[in-house]
Amino acid sequence: MNAKETLVGDIPLNGWIDRLAPEGMRPYLRLMRLDRPIGTWLLLFPCWWSQALAADPWPHPGMMILFAIGSVVMRGAGCTFNDIVDRDFDAKVERTAARPIPSGAVSRVQAVIFLVAQLLVGLIVLLCFNEFAIWLGVASLLLVFTYPFMKRITYWPQAWLGLTFTYGALMGWAAERGDLGWAPVLLYAGCFFWTLHYDTIYAHQDREDDLLVGVKSSALALGTRTRPALAVFSTIMIVLIGAAGAVAGLGWLFWPLLLVGYAHLLWQLGRLDIHDSPRCLDLFKSNRHVGWILLVALIAGQLSR
Repeated sequence: MNAKETLVGDIPLNGWIDRLAPEGMRPYLRLMRLDRPIGTWLLLFPCWWSQALAADPWPHPGMMILFAIGSVVMRGAGCTFNDIVDRDFDAKVERTAARPIPSGAVSRVQAVIFLVAQLLVGLIVLLCFNEFAIWLGVASLLLVFTYPFMKRITYWPQAWLGLTFTYGALMGWAAERGDLGWAPVLLYAGCFFWTLHYDTIYAHQDREDDLLVGVKSSALALGTRTRPALAVFSTIMIVLIGAAGAVAGLGWLFWPLLLVGYAHLLWQLGRLDIHDSPRCLDLFKSNRHVGWILLVALIAGQLSR
């Protein structure tokens, strides 16, 4: 957020949407969180990592662009569906009451129409891949449309998000090679623990609100045990991604760069204060750096075979 931007709840005002977008489009751009791109990056990086893991030696640039477009629209679709499902909860919480649906800027019917439009764009992107990747992508919809309900059922909705949000760890390999193998499966497992790490940090912003409206999270489940739990999650993540790289036969440059990524995760833990919401948000966003570091590690591993 730049110096001129202000927040109403979690909605940035006076940013690029207010400066550049037509007034009628603004609520929809906010509904898909286009002014808060960190979620798109976290959805995209497992796709690009998986492509890099499968590449020989460079991931296909056209597919990287397709995954970027798909990540924007599918993250937007996921946010739209989540806000449709959570509209009553969001209206009760100060941080989320200004969102387009609870504030009345977008009606439920309009949100559903917008959701369908985003899904159609996502389908067009998916149809650009091979048949195996297409059917694999279709299978992910079961995870996407059940995730918003998990916070009502379990204290670990972050685990379901881990299965959902990092599905690209399978898709990138499938798009490049038309199959699956142990390497992308191990990468997917590693990304699952990455999600537990970063989304538990994010969830600590909402502990009081979650208690108020009666929803669950890993932040509530872990409480003061968060730091050691995250240390375990991040270590397992790095071990599994390292195993994926070993199975894929990556070269020596992969390993020191993988450790740089691990060092960044440990730096996050050193900075973490679960009672400081702005810091939790900053640390959550810093996982974009982990994404870039590991993408470089995987490509360097291919080039140093």
